[in-house]
Amino acid sequence: MADYVIVGGGIYGCTVAWHLAKQGLDVQLLEAKTIASGASGGLGERGVRGNGRDLRELPLMAMAYDQWTTLHDDIDGATGYRRLGHLLLIERERDLASAPAQVWMQNQQGIETHLLSGDELRELEPHVSEDVIAAIYCPNDGVSDHTLTTQSMVNAAQQHGAVIQENARVTGLEHDGDRVTGLLATIDGKDAHISVGKQVVLTSNTHALSFIKQYLDIELPVFAMLPQVMALEPMEEMPMTHLIGHAHRTLAIKPLLDNRVMISGGWRGQWNSQTGEGETLPDQVEGNRQQAIAAYPALKDVPVDEAFADRTELISIDGIPIIDYLPGANNMLVGAGWSGHGWAISPAVGKLMAEWVMTEQQPDLLKPFKYGRFT
Repeated sequence: MADYVIVGGGIYGCTVAWHLAKQGLDVQLLEAKTIASGASGGLGERGVRGNGRDLRELPLMAMAYDQWTTLHDDIDGATGYRRLGHLLLIERERDLASAPAQVWMQNQQGIETHLLSGDELRELEPHVSEDVIAAIYCPNDGVSDHTLTTQSMVNAAQQHGAVIQENARVTGLEHDGDRVTGLLATIDGKDAHISVGKQVVLTSNTHALSFIKQYLDIELPVFAMLPQVMALEPMEEMPMTHLIGHAHRTLAIKPLLDNRVMISGGWRGQWNSQTGEGETLPDQVEGNRQQAIAAYPALKDVPVDEAFADRTELISIDGIPIIDYLPGANNMLVGAGWSGHGWAISPAVGKLMAEWVMTEQQPDLLKPFKYGRFT
């Protein structure tokens, strides 16, 4: 039995566990596989980015900026956080027309943002394509090592007394009226029962979708997809030094510490039902590479080193996460649909989720993410 049971060992489950355990509370975290084996792990780094983020997330990003700078000390573990700055490249006049409004809006929300001319941009990024005419620049954006951060976070939770159980797949839910009283699970291949004293936090990515449908008969407006990530072979000289996005191309670029260029941004793999794994598609890999070459011609002759589409993620129909208690389970806080919107704000959102389950008062900054926005 535990007072607070967390399902899912990604960055959100681990962050909530850490905050609760720091308060001396009785916390148990259940992870079906291993910590960071899902979307919170894998190749390269994740962006810690405010630039181009949904308006509803910008106050959380402003809060998270400060948290990222001290997180390695707070959890006494490495995060790989680097403040590189983010550039949203603009090639088309139609995108440039709306850029001043985006710059104004982001500054209003506490996200330092500047509109750079082509000449100003090339002072920062001399190898960018001549087709790029401007850029929106957020100097406080950066990157972190998502696998390393998640592992450090769970270690910190454990140091404060949280019980971490890997190879623990939750298979069922027990309730008394609208209150969850217990979870059924398979732990190391054996059936187990976990009594719930106070609250459950469900952050278990794709598992949450079917689990909620089966036990609460609720359809979440989210769907699964396999995001593609790749790294090019190491280069003697890196052609970019910032985190790169693009106003109309499906593209995100990160310069890694091992002199490889990481390329992603929305290309997808497919599920192989025979192997039971996600896999890349050659045309998707090449399409993503060509988008990067269009922005940075110096990448033209650099081969792909490795590419993956093996980590399923959930994305909500309106693009931002669902963070709420659902009908029929008034002591189970659900977080789902993080894809593309979860990593950078995780220190802020994880802290607020922990406060919510402790106080049973919804933080104002999480109100835009309620399930009721769809109904």
